[in-house]
Amino acid sequence: MQNRTPRMPEQPIPSHVELDARFTAELASVLTGARRRALRDGDRHIDTAHLLHSLIETDPEVREAFDGGAQLARVLGYLVQRSIGYGLRWQGSVEDSGAVPVVREPAVDGWSPSALAAMEGARRRAASRGAARAAGLDLLAALAADAESRAVEVLSRGGVDARRLADRAAVLTAGAVRHG
Repeated sequence: MQNRTPRMPEQPIPSHVELDARFTAELASVLTGARRRALRDGDRHIDTAHLLHSLIETDPEVREAFDGGAQLARVLGYLVQRSIGYGLRWQGSVEDSGAVPVVREPAVDGWSPSALAAMEGARRRAASRGAARAAGLDLLAALAADAESRAVEVLSRGGVDARRLADRAAVLTAGAVRHG
């Protein structure tokens, strides 16, 4: 019997110690989930849509940032279609929305340039409010702020105004800081 799962090259990600230093434990779990999703889907690189999918599945605060269950269901529908190889076709290409300077080498450590930019954006957002670690809403805001990313394409197809979502995530983060 042959294994039908495509053989994917190893895609190392920063160590758990490095993740723990930059992200909350919950967000480190999201990053690990995005990596698993990319491998399972047979994608060569972890992109912003993988991050968005894992983030929505994992973080209840992120789900609250959407305008209700119907909107969230549409976005998840596109993400699921993508994961089963139907609909949005990105497999085999590296996501590079231009959010970071052009990268001549393959994506760093298996992450697309846009995914790396989103993670860096999440860390900057956390630092700007004095937090030592980025949380899910920081990453959601960073993902939604990159108009050329795959995550924003999924959001748009799901009827989500990405700019409004980024603003709402920032407001919810600020509210959590005041109440937390």
